[in-house]
Amino acid sequence: MSKTVLLTILTITMGWVINTTFAFIFIVEFIIGNLGNGFIALVNCVDWVKRRKVSLTDQILTALAISRTALLWSIFLSWYVSMFNPALFMSEKFSRTLTVTWTVANHFSVWFGTSLSIFHFLKIANFSNSIFLRLKWRVKKVVSVILLVTLVLLFFNTALINIHVNTWINGFERNRTCISISSNFVQFSTLLLFTNTAFTLVPFTLSLTTFILLISSLWKHVKEMQHAAKGSADASTTVHIRAMQAVIAFLLVYAVFFLSYIIPGFRIAYPSGHSCVLILHNSKLRQACVSVLWWLKCRFKDGEPSGHTPFRESS
Repeated sequence: MSKTVLLTILTITMGWVINTTFAFIFIVEFIIGNLGNGFIALVNCVDWVKRRKVSLTDQILTALAISRTALLWSIFLSWYVSMFNPALFMSEKFSRTLTVTWTVANHFSVWFGTSLSIFHFLKIANFSNSIFLRLKWRVKKVVSVILLVTLVLLFFNTALINIHVNTWINGFERNRTCISISSNFVQFSTLLLFTNTAFTLVPFTLSLTTFILLISSLWKHVKEMQHAAKGSADASTTVHIRAMQAVIAFLLVYAVFFLSYIIPGFRIAYPSGHSCVLILHNSKLRQACVSVLWWLKCRFKDGEPSGHTPFRESS
């Protein structure tokens, strides 16, 4: 067997291994994302039915989980169809529907996440600035206005995406050679990437600014509490350190989100990973998660989860 044949076989094998590994990681992230976001939405909906009321935080979290689930499915559907039915993937109706669906789901996912960041910043941070204090007293109105204004941005974003789709389809119909189709699709993907990145810069900048200001406020408070008397101050310091850790975790996950626009492999990691971070740093969701894991443990051991006292902890 010649070296050329061996090299060809090795190249094909390596390509298969890489594609299989990527597909496995992709599917695992997809499953984790659906379980995490579905869990958040379910817990908040059940709590809403029981209490007959729902807080603004839970409203944002539920809407965020639903939009993230839609985003995950649009990404998964795009990957699946491009792999197993390229002809359908290149069709006008499917491409337009999928692209617009992804744009809308991504828009709400990004802006609900940003609204959650702004809400936590206004609730937790402590500054003496008069503008900040006015916003802090009207936090619900601030979040509502932000979400309403983003609908205007969504309109322009969707309009631009439709223009790009029309341009790509027209180019595809004029020249159907393999080289032309590939070139047009690369240009189309680049335009989509540029457009969505441009519209994402605003919420990303807002989130980054609120994260930095919140970390600054929490760090200042921790330093003040460490110089104060012990006792009740220790408990407050612990709470603020945990809050600061949560903010840093959110910031790291958000950095992964922005990388997803550059590296496609990260595209599904953000909506999946962020749901896990939200569960870990929300006392109600964490408590519900512990209860579910305990119940599953008993089920696997053929035991009955009777007499169980729900796990309680402070937020």
